Amino acid sequence: IFHLFLHTRKKMGILLLLVVCQCAINSVKTHSVSNPNIILLMADDLGIGDLGCYGNRTLRTPNIDRLAEEGVTLTQHIAASPLCTPSRAAFLTGRYPIRSGMAAFSRVGVFLFSASSGGLPSEEITFSKLLKQKGYATALIGKWHLGMNCESSNDFCHHPLSHGFDYFYGLPVTNFRDCKPGQGSVFLKGVQKALVIPIQIAGITLVSLAIVQYIGLLKVPFQALGYCLLIITITLVILIFFFYHFRHLNCFLMRDHQIIQQPLSYENLTQRMTKEATQFIGRNTDAPFLLVLSYLHVHTALYASENFRGKSKHGLYGDAVEEMDWSVGQVLDVLERHNLSDKTLVYFTSDQGAHVEEISSAGEVHGGYNGIYKGGKSTNWEGGIRVPGLLRWPGVIQAGAYIDEPTSNMDIFPTIVKLAEAQLPSDRIIDGHDLLPLLQGKVTRSKHEFLFHYCNAYLNAVRWHPENSESVWKVFFFTPNFSPEDSNGCYDSHVCFCHGGFITQHDPPLLFDLSKDPEEKVPLTPETESRFYEILRVIHRAVDNHTRSLHAAPNQLSWDKLLWKPWLQLCCSSLFQSCSCDYDSGGSPLEVHSG
Repeated sequence: IFHLFLHTRKKMGILLLLVVCQCAINSVKTHSVSNPNIILLMADDLGIGDLGCYGNRTLRTPNIDRLAEEGVTLTQHIAASPLCTPSRAAFLTGRYPIRSGMAAFSRVGVFLFSASSGGLPSEEITFSKLLKQKGYATALIGKWHLGMNCESSNDFCHHPLSHGFDYFYGLPVTNFRDCKPGQGSVFLKGVQKALVIPIQIAGITLVSLAIVQYIGLLKVPFQALGYCLLIITITLVILIFFFYHFRHLNCFLMRDHQIIQQPLSYENLTQRMTKEATQFIGRNTDAPFLLVLSYLHVHTALYASENFRGKSKHGLYGDAVEEMDWSVGQVLDVLERHNLSDKTLVYFTSDQGAHVEEISSAGEVHGGYNGIYKGGKSTNWEGGIRVPGLLRWPGVIQAGAYIDEPTSNMDIFPTIVKLAEAQLPSDRIIDGHDLLPLLQGKVTRSKHEFLFHYCNAYLNAVRWHPENSESVWKVFFFTPNFSPEDSNGCYDSHVCFCHGGFITQHDPPLLFDLSKDPEEKVPLTPETESRFYEILRVIHRAVDNHTRSLHAAPNQLSWDKLLWKPWLQLCCSSLFQSCSCDYDSGGSPLEVHSG
């Protein structure tokens, strides 16, 4: 009996110990899936085919590939827009950019100048605002491209610090060719085209009036002629001054509200950004943090530091991709050093597809590779919107898994807001969906039955993934006119546009089944798809419902908000001293190993 008692007590003890251990494990897991650190890595104009984990065999991206090996690869991850500004607005807010006024009705769909008055409205709720309210330290390092000021040069109404970030180190606009001497100009050809006719008209008008005045056919006050000439002269002087000083006025580096380098220097720029990111992580090892590291790579002007220049098999573009991969590795390494890997969700993506029309003046390809997918940046063909989507969180989400369901960069908003135990806004529509159940394998279907693809403010295409079906239908209401016609982009205009003579309307719409034709090569017809009209009817109903959910918002990309306004210009010295300073060249860069 005594031995039986001892044996029973021993079994009870073991059972009790197992229960306690299980409770402890559950407690740790419960703790680990709330309030994690969040690191969001966003490339600029990176093609889905540029990464090893998406099939590239010549570019070396071991650190980004490591995210795929240790996490989930989304194979149908969709940017909410094929252009920088609206895509980033959707990413931060979880909403289609048309809802926030961040989609243009004019030809230009992004901010071009630091002294424009448009930007992400203060009424918009970003994930950074919500996480900051929950005690997260928040930082944005790199590219912003969502506006700066509204009415004065220091109101900073659109600045990252006004949208929930505690710390900002980066560019207020973007990385233009014009920012790097010798790399050509994004604007020069367009400006020349736009100005030639108005200048000719003005010149002919003035000369005609002077002749008419001289021969006495018409009395034109010399004062009126003088005023006309003065206005034209002032306008030309302002334009010449602006474009001559474009680099100083628009390409500069800020820390919080202060300009620290004007114009921007590319010397060790990726190293400086990476150092800022790793130092931010190091300062916040004991409390949850949100880090958005928004790379300038691989938007043109392309650049790479000495350790990476000439090392890849794909010229300067490949060097830039491999340098960015090095930077991702530095971020992952610092997480390991601080034992934060298991407490941190890391996400890697691109704001849209590769800019296939980017070719240098020397003929070198400066745009990326979109794999098998058609088109690129500025189009809603798959090459313009299907982007890398990698998520890693050891012990919480699956490792080495592939998910081929439609997901969106808008999904990051509800995913991380829920993880931070913040409340999703109830006064507005959030278009993104929480990704965690999909990432953990708890569900196998995406919540996105429909995704709406806008070209600026114009509804261009719709994707439908019906319940209980493997098909992913996609319809196009219009498509861009490629130039040359047999090419894969709009090489004559550098980007594709969304209206007028730049597009072809389709009635009935073009229909593809992406599950069978991901390259969008062969449009379906009533003869090749028996449900052709039924599919169109369902999609038209979805469009009607979506359209009814839209409410008018002030257009942040109208011409009056896009144009340069001298009184909004940020300058670290004075406008007449060419806005020049450098407070960021000091400090030793991180040790770099390119191999």
